[in-house]
Amino acid sequence: MALAKNSAKNLDRRTFTGGLLLASCLGARPAFAADKLLYLFPTIPTLPAFAPFQVAKAKGFFAAENLDVTFQAAKGGVDGAKQVGAGNADLAGGIGDTPIILRPNGIPVRAVALLGGHALHQLIVRKDAGIRSFADLKGKQIGVVSYQDTSFYNLLGVLASVGLDKNSANIQAVGPTGITALMASGNLQAIVGAPEWAVTLENNAVAIETFQIDSAFPAMAQALLASDATIKARPDLVRRFVSAVLKGVAAVAANPQESAATYLKEIDRPDSELPSIAKILTFYAQKVYPAANGFPLGQFDPTRVAKVQDFYLANGLIEKATPVADLFTNQFVGG
Repeated sequence: MALAKNSAKNLDRRTFTGGLLLASCLGARPAFAADKLLYLFPTIPTLPAFAPFQVAKAKGFFAAENLDVTFQAAKGGVDGAKQVGAGNADLAGGIGDTPIILRPNGIPVRAVALLGGHALHQLIVRKDAGIRSFADLKGKQIGVVSYQDTSFYNLLGVLASVGLDKNSANIQAVGPTGITALMASGNLQAIVGAPEWAVTLENNAVAIETFQIDSAFPAMAQALLASDATIKARPDLVRRFVSAVLKGVAAVAANPQESAATYLKEIDRPDSELPSIAKILTFYAQKVYPAANGFPLGQFDPTRVAKVQDFYLANGLIEKATPVADLFTNQFVGG
């Protein structure tokens, strides 16, 4: 009887110990692997325009959404959107008008979030050019990246708002590399470009003024793009990525100075660049990111999108219109 009792005790002890070991093993088991996601930027991922993405990465916003995100550069916004449409990447960056331009060409992408309520592109003018209003652009030397770029389309919209057209000024497509140098030398009197160009000019002692394009034309900010197929097959993946990026935008908007330091550390740049980067991010925080027309950060205004498309169609920038509902979706943005 004693032997039986001891055997029972030993069995219970082994069972209890085994249970602890099993529980320990289960508890130590790693969490589910993060979902991999490939995001394509129109150009170099470390540019200040993309600081919210780097801030989101540094602050763990992607990790919190169980995402393992890889950033790569496409050969421009159109190339990135085409890669997404072809299924070679999960999402890509563009401008709010990118689907307006691409869907008529059979590229099945739509915008899933708008990174700010105001236009990315700004009209930047030399103070000595005598430009005090959009009407003063008549006869001026104006630089844009290319004639197939949103900067040119936005300029056409601004000119049209004061009864001018592309022949009313000397518009030059000069590419992104030397555009600020041409402005600094006085060969250009105005340019249409991102906020960092304005800061670059000021850092080189060029006296400038900036005008917000969307005060005259409903131009838009940067946008996140996804294919129809990805939106249908992996909506949760898109939602989580959108959420993390918008948190990055909100962080920059709330504290540009702190975000500038976070951004520089994430891309391994020296602290000496902090004053300039902080100035750029402050510009974004004040003039690009704020919500507009009652739509929260990330959401599209259907009326605004329709107005842009109508202008593009009327001016031969696109051959046919797309149903507005096919150009974007607000399903991934709360509020």
